[in-house]
Amino acid sequence: MSLDQTAREEARRIARELSSIARTGKVLPGSIQERLTRCGRTGCACQADPPRPHGPYWQWTRKLNKKTISRWLSAKHATDYQHWIDNDRRIRELLARLETIGIASLEADRLTTRERHSQPAQRHR
Repeated sequence: MSLDQTAREEARRIARELSSIARTGKVLPGSIQERLTRCGRTGCACQADPPRPHGPYWQWTRKLNKKTISRWLSAKHATDYQHWIDNDRRIRELLARLETIGIASLEADRLTTRERHSQPAQRHR
């Protein structure tokens, strides 16, 4: 099987998976973290030794125009939306694989073109 055929088959598999994710419409950038916090109230259990922090609270965070945007979520939303974030990460992995295929094709074409141009030209008389 040639490299071109293998690359085409890989691209088709990637396209099918991308299409499958896109049909769900469930894609969300960023990450979700569990947060435990302390308040400033004197005598609160979160200030004790050992401390018993408040929470857990769930926070979704992403970057937008070079700024960090955060939103608090319920535990149910955190569970539901984690799958969406996993889809976003998978899409990024698949696009990176497509880029690798494209780079390999470009490099193969470049080598072929270089070989063609390095052969001595025949003169017509």
